[in-house]
Amino acid sequence: MQVLKTDLTRFKAIRDYPFAENWCEIDLGEGFSGRMHYVDEGPKDAPPVLLFHGEPSWSFLYRKMIPVLLDAGFRCLAPDLIGFGKSDKPDDIGFYTYDRHVSWLEQWRDAVVPETAALFCQDWGGLLGLRMVGESPERFACVVASNTFLPTGGTPSPAFHAWREFAKASPDFMIGELLQRATATERTAEEVAAYDAPFPDEPSKAGARAFPQLVPVEDGMDGIQQNIEAWKGLSNYDKPFLTLFGEDDPVTGGLAEPLIERIKGAEGMAHGMLSTCGHFCQEDRPVELAQGVIATAQKAGSLG
Repeated sequence: MQVLKTDLTRFKAIRDYPFAENWCEIDLGEGFSGRMHYVDEGPKDAPPVLLFHGEPSWSFLYRKMIPVLLDAGFRCLAPDLIGFGKSDKPDDIGFYTYDRHVSWLEQWRDAVVPETAALFCQDWGGLLGLRMVGESPERFACVVASNTFLPTGGTPSPAFHAWREFAKASPDFMIGELLQRATATERTAEEVAAYDAPFPDEPSKAGARAFPQLVPVEDGMDGIQQNIEAWKGLSNYDKPFLTLFGEDDPVTGGLAEPLIERIKGAEGMAHGMLSTCGHFCQEDRPVELAQGVIATAQKAGSLG
Protein backbone atom coordinates (compact mmCIF):
# COMPACT_ATOMS: atom_id res chain seq x y z
CA MET A 1 0.00 0.00 0.00
CA GLN A 2 1.06 3.59 -0.60
CA VAL A 3 -0.04 6.72 1.25
CA LEU A 4 -0.56 9.22 -1.55
CA LYS A 5 0.36 12.87 -1.11
CA THR A 6 -2.16 15.24 -2.63
CA ASP A 7 -0.93 17.51 -5.41
CA LEU A 8 -1.70 20.89 -3.87
CA THR A 9 -1.33 22.69 -7.20
CA ARG A 10 -4.72 21.22 -8.14
CA PHE A 11 -6.30 23.59 -5.59
CA LYS A 12 -4.64 26.81 -6.78
CA ALA A 13 -7.48 27.81 -9.09
CA ILE A 14 -10.18 27.56 -6.40
CA ARG A 15 -11.29 31.15 -5.83
CA ASP A 16 -13.82 30.93 -3.00
CA TYR A 17 -11.75 28.92 -0.52
CA PRO A 18 -9.48 31.59 1.02
CA PHE A 19 -8.40 29.62 4.07
CA ALA A 20 -4.82 29.00 5.18
CA GLU A 21 -3.50 25.44 5.18
CA ASN A 22 -2.93 23.68 8.51
CA TRP A 23 -1.50 20.19 8.99
CA CYS A 24 -1.52 17.47 11.65
CA GLU A 25 0.53 14.26 11.57
CA ILE A 26 -1.64 11.15 12.08
CA ASP A 27 -0.65 7.59 13.00
CA LEU A 28 -2.61 5.62 10.39
CA GLY A 29 -1.74 2.19 11.80
CA GLU A 30 0.36 -0.73 10.56
CA GLY A 31 3.44 1.47 10.52
CA PHE A 32 1.97 4.10 8.20
CA SER A 33 1.56 7.80 8.93
CA GLY A 34 -0.08 10.62 7.03
CA ARG A 35 -0.88 14.31 7.17
CA MET A 36 -4.40 15.55 7.85
CA HIS A 37 -5.23 18.97 6.47
CA TYR A 38 -7.63 21.27 8.27
CA VAL A 39 -9.08 24.76 8.23
CA ASP A 40 -8.54 26.78 11.43
CA GLU A 41 -10.08 30.24 11.21
CA GLY A 42 -10.85 32.77 13.92
CA PRO A 43 -9.18 33.73 17.22
CA LYS A 44 -7.56 30.81 19.03
CA ASP A 45 -9.32 31.82 22.26
CA ALA A 46 -12.79 32.00 20.66
CA PRO A 47 -15.35 29.23 21.28
CA PRO A 48 -14.46 26.41 18.87
CA VAL A 49 -16.90 24.75 16.50
CA LEU A 50 -15.93 21.53 14.73
CA LEU A 51 -17.25 21.12 11.18
CA PHE A 52 -17.12 17.48 10.06
CA HIS A 53 -17.69 16.66 6.37
CA GLY A 54 -18.68 13.31 4.92
CA GLU A 55 -18.57 11.28 1.71
CA PRO A 56 -17.14 12.18 -0.79
CA SER A 57 -16.65 15.87 0.04
CA TRP A 58 -14.01 17.89 1.92
CA SER A 59 -13.72 21.12 3.91
CA PHE A 60 -14.56 23.13 0.77
CA LEU A 61 -18.14 22.17 1.66
CA TYR A 62 -18.02 24.60 4.61
CA ARG A 63 -16.74 27.67 2.77
CA LYS A 64 -20.18 29.35 2.89
CA MET A 65 -20.90 28.58 6.55
CA ILE A 66 -17.51 29.58 7.96
CA PRO A 67 -17.83 33.37 7.35
CA VAL A 68 -21.22 33.44 9.12
CA LEU A 69 -19.84 31.49 12.08
CA LEU A 70 -16.75 33.69 12.28
CA ASP A 71 -18.92 36.81 12.38
CA ALA A 72 -20.81 35.30 15.31
CA GLY A 73 -17.57 34.88 17.28
CA PHE A 74 -16.59 31.25 16.67
CA ARG A 75 -13.23 29.68 15.94
CA CYS A 76 -13.99 27.37 13.01
CA LEU A 77 -12.15 24.07 12.57
CA ALA A 78 -12.88 21.91 9.53
CA PRO A 79 -10.65 18.88 8.93
CA ASP A 80 -10.29 16.99 5.68
CA LEU A 81 -10.72 13.35 6.64
CA ILE A 82 -7.90 11.02 5.72
CA GLY A 83 -8.52 9.99 2.11
CA PHE A 84 -10.28 13.27 1.27
CA GLY A 85 -9.54 16.88 0.40
CA LYS A 86 -5.93 17.94 0.82
CA SER A 87 -5.24 15.19 3.36
CA ASP A 88 -3.09 12.15 2.54
CA LYS A 89 -4.81 9.18 0.91
CA PRO A 90 -4.02 5.48 1.47
CA ASP A 91 -4.61 3.84 -1.91
CA ASP A 92 -5.89 0.50 -0.55
CA ILE A 93 -9.67 0.39 -0.11
CA GLY A 94 -9.32 -2.41 2.44
CA PHE A 95 -7.14 -0.24 4.70
CA TYR A 96 -10.07 2.03 5.51
CA THR A 97 -12.25 0.95 8.44
CA TYR A 98 -14.85 2.72 10.58
CA ASP A 99 -12.70 2.40 13.70
CA ARG A 100 -9.64 3.76 11.94
CA HIS A 101 -11.55 6.80 10.72
CA VAL A 102 -12.68 7.46 14.30
CA SER A 103 -9.12 7.04 15.57
CA TRP A 104 -7.68 9.37 12.93
CA LEU A 105 -10.24 12.07 13.70
CA GLU A 106 -9.76 11.72 17.46
CA GLN A 107 -5.99 12.05 17.03
CA TRP A 108 -6.56 15.28 15.14
CA ARG A 109 -8.92 16.62 17.77
CA ASP A 110 -6.64 15.73 20.69
CA ALA A 111 -3.75 17.50 18.99
CA VAL A 112 -5.54 20.58 17.68
CA VAL A 113 -8.62 21.36 19.79
CA PRO A 114 -8.77 19.24 22.96
CA GLU A 115 -11.10 21.67 24.76
CA THR A 116 -14.89 21.44 24.79
CA ALA A 117 -16.32 22.40 21.39
CA ALA A 118 -19.58 22.75 19.49
CA LEU A 119 -20.11 20.27 16.64
CA PHE A 120 -21.80 20.46 13.26
CA CYS A 121 -21.81 17.16 11.40
CA GLN A 122 -23.28 15.84 8.15
CA ASP A 123 -23.19 12.46 6.37
CA TRP A 124 -20.11 10.46 7.53
CA GLY A 125 -19.19 13.49 9.62
CA GLY A 126 -22.09 12.38 11.80
CA LEU A 127 -21.23 8.69 11.80
CA LEU A 128 -17.86 9.76 13.18
CA GLY A 129 -18.91 12.79 15.20
CA LEU A 130 -21.99 11.27 16.85
CA ARG A 131 -19.97 8.27 17.93
CA MET A 132 -17.42 10.64 19.45
CA VAL A 133 -20.21 12.49 21.26
CA GLY A 134 -21.56 9.20 22.61
CA GLU A 135 -18.14 8.07 23.79
CA SER A 136 -17.08 11.44 25.30
CA PRO A 137 -20.18 13.64 25.74
CA GLU A 138 -18.39 15.97 28.15
CA ARG A 139 -16.17 17.21 25.29
CA PHE A 140 -19.08 18.67 23.30
CA ALA A 141 -20.84 21.90 24.24
CA CYS A 142 -23.70 21.32 21.79
CA VAL A 143 -24.44 19.49 18.54
CA VAL A 144 -26.18 20.28 15.25
CA ALA A 145 -26.68 17.24 13.02
CA SER A 146 -27.81 17.26 9.39
CA ASN A 147 -28.53 14.42 6.97
CA THR A 148 -26.78 11.83 9.12
CA PHE A 149 -27.35 9.07 11.67
CA LEU A 150 -25.58 6.55 13.92
CA PRO A 151 -26.56 3.14 12.53
CA THR A 152 -26.66 -0.14 14.43
CA GLY A 153 -27.56 -2.69 11.77
CA GLY A 154 -30.88 -3.51 10.14
CA THR A 155 -31.71 -3.40 6.44
CA PRO A 156 -30.40 -0.73 4.05
CA SER A 157 -32.91 1.38 2.15
CA PRO A 158 -33.13 0.84 -1.62
CA ALA A 159 -31.63 4.31 -2.15
CA PHE A 160 -28.64 3.57 0.06
CA HIS A 161 -28.17 0.10 -1.43
CA ALA A 162 -28.04 1.62 -4.92
CA TRP A 163 -25.53 4.25 -3.79
CA ARG A 164 -23.32 1.63 -2.13
CA GLU A 165 -23.24 -0.51 -5.25
CA PHE A 166 -22.52 2.49 -7.46
CA ALA A 167 -19.59 3.59 -5.27
CA LYS A 168 -18.20 0.07 -5.27
CA ALA A 169 -18.48 -0.85 -8.93
CA SER A 170 -19.02 2.20 -11.13
CA PRO A 171 -16.11 2.70 -13.57
CA ASP A 172 -17.04 6.38 -13.86
CA PHE A 173 -16.84 7.62 -10.26
CA MET A 174 -16.74 11.38 -10.81
CA ILE A 175 -16.84 13.12 -7.44
CA GLY A 176 -17.84 16.59 -8.61
CA GLU A 177 -20.80 15.25 -10.55
CA LEU A 178 -21.93 13.29 -7.49
CA LEU A 179 -22.03 16.53 -5.52
CA GLN A 180 -23.93 18.17 -8.35
CA ARG A 181 -26.60 15.46 -8.35
CA ALA A 182 -27.01 15.47 -4.57
CA THR A 183 -27.76 19.17 -4.13
CA ALA A 184 -31.06 20.92 -4.77
CA THR A 185 -29.35 23.99 -6.21
CA GLU A 186 -27.06 24.14 -9.22
CA ARG A 187 -23.29 23.97 -8.73
CA THR A 188 -21.07 26.03 -11.01
CA ALA A 189 -18.43 24.37 -13.18
CA GLU A 190 -15.79 25.82 -10.85
CA GLU A 191 -17.46 24.25 -7.80
CA VAL A 192 -17.69 20.87 -9.52
CA ALA A 193 -13.99 21.15 -10.36
CA ALA A 194 -13.19 21.99 -6.73
CA TYR A 195 -14.82 18.76 -5.59
CA ASP A 196 -12.85 16.85 -8.22
CA ALA A 197 -9.55 18.47 -7.22
CA PRO A 198 -8.61 15.99 -4.45
CA PHE A 199 -9.08 12.99 -6.76
CA PRO A 200 -6.84 13.07 -9.85
CA ASP A 201 -6.93 9.32 -10.49
CA GLU A 202 -8.47 6.02 -9.40
CA PRO A 203 -5.99 5.21 -6.57
CA SER A 204 -6.77 8.56 -4.92
CA LYS A 205 -10.46 7.59 -4.72
CA ALA A 206 -9.93 4.56 -2.47
CA GLY A 207 -11.35 6.30 0.58
CA ALA A 208 -14.32 7.66 -1.34
CA ARG A 209 -15.13 4.20 -2.69
CA ALA A 210 -14.63 2.61 0.74
CA PHE A 211 -16.90 4.81 2.85
CA PRO A 212 -20.31 3.54 1.62
CA GLN A 213 -19.20 -0.05 2.22
CA LEU A 214 -18.38 0.75 5.86
CA VAL A 215 -21.79 2.08 6.95
CA PRO A 216 -23.06 -0.57 9.43
CA VAL A 217 -26.63 -0.78 8.17
CA GLU A 218 -26.75 -4.59 8.02
CA ASP A 219 -26.54 -6.98 10.94
CA GLY A 220 -23.10 -8.42 11.57
CA MET A 221 -21.11 -5.51 10.15
CA ASP A 222 -18.10 -3.97 11.85
CA GLY A 223 -19.03 -0.91 13.86
CA ILE A 224 -22.42 -2.08 15.09
CA GLN A 225 -21.33 -2.99 18.61
CA GLN A 226 -19.26 0.18 18.95
CA ASN A 227 -22.24 2.27 17.88
CA ILE A 228 -24.58 0.44 20.26
CA GLU A 229 -22.21 1.35 23.08
CA ALA A 230 -21.92 4.93 21.82
CA TRP A 231 -25.71 5.27 21.76
CA LYS A 232 -25.74 4.83 25.56
CA GLY A 233 -23.84 8.08 25.97
CA LEU A 234 -25.53 9.76 23.03
CA SER A 235 -29.03 9.04 24.34
CA ASN A 236 -28.11 10.63 27.67
CA TYR A 237 -26.50 13.68 26.08
CA ASP A 238 -28.48 16.49 27.73
CA LYS A 239 -26.91 19.58 26.20
CA PRO A 240 -28.63 21.27 23.23
CA PHE A 241 -28.89 18.93 20.23
CA LEU A 242 -30.52 20.24 17.05
CA THR A 243 -31.38 18.46 13.79
CA LEU A 244 -31.67 20.36 10.50
CA PHE A 245 -32.23 17.98 7.59
CA GLY A 246 -32.85 18.53 3.91
CA GLU A 247 -36.30 17.81 2.50
CA ASP A 248 -34.80 16.79 -0.83
CA ASP A 249 -32.36 14.16 0.46
CA PRO A 250 -33.59 10.68 -0.59
CA VAL A 251 -30.97 8.83 1.49
CA THR A 252 -31.39 10.26 5.00
CA GLY A 253 -35.12 10.97 4.64
CA GLY A 254 -36.66 10.20 8.03
CA LEU A 255 -33.44 9.67 9.95
CA ALA A 256 -33.82 12.82 12.04
CA GLU A 257 -36.65 11.24 14.03
CA PRO A 258 -34.56 8.61 15.89
CA LEU A 259 -32.12 11.33 16.94
CA ILE A 260 -34.93 13.60 18.15
CA GLU A 261 -36.72 10.79 19.98
CA ARG A 262 -33.70 9.19 21.64
CA ILE A 263 -31.37 12.05 22.61
CA LYS A 264 -32.24 13.98 25.78
CA GLY A 265 -30.76 17.25 24.56
CA ALA A 266 -33.01 17.18 21.49
CA GLU A 267 -36.15 17.69 23.55
CA GLY A 268 -37.78 21.06 22.96
CA MET A 269 -35.34 22.12 20.25
CA ALA A 270 -36.52 23.84 17.06
CA HIS A 271 -35.77 20.96 14.73
CA GLY A 272 -36.32 21.62 11.07
CA MET A 273 -36.64 20.12 7.61
CA LEU A 274 -35.15 22.59 5.15
CA SER A 275 -36.84 23.11 1.78
CA THR A 276 -34.80 23.28 -1.43
CA CYS A 277 -32.13 21.33 0.39
CA GLY A 278 -30.49 18.12 -0.77
CA HIS A 279 -27.99 15.79 0.84
CA PHE A 280 -25.14 18.30 0.77
CA CYS A 281 -27.09 20.83 2.78
CA GLN A 282 -24.06 23.08 3.31
CA GLU A 283 -24.26 23.97 -0.39
CA ASP A 284 -28.00 24.56 -0.46
CA ARG A 285 -28.76 26.24 2.89
CA PRO A 286 -25.48 27.40 4.47
CA VAL A 287 -26.82 30.51 6.19
CA GLU A 288 -29.72 28.70 7.83
CA LEU A 289 -27.42 25.92 9.03
CA ALA A 290 -24.91 28.40 10.43
CA GLN A 291 -27.71 30.28 12.18
CA GLY A 292 -28.82 26.99 13.70
CA VAL A 293 -25.32 26.39 15.05
CA ILE A 294 -25.20 29.93 16.49
CA ALA A 295 -28.60 29.63 18.19
CA THR A 296 -27.77 26.19 19.59
CA ALA A 297 -24.43 27.37 20.99
CA GLN A 298 -26.10 30.40 22.54
CA LYS A 299 -28.67 28.14 24.15
CA ALA A 300 -25.82 26.02 25.50
CA GLY A 301 -24.13 29.12 26.92
CA SER A 302 -20.94 28.50 24.96
CA LEU A 303 -21.35 31.54 22.68
CA GLY A 304 -22.23 35.01 23.84
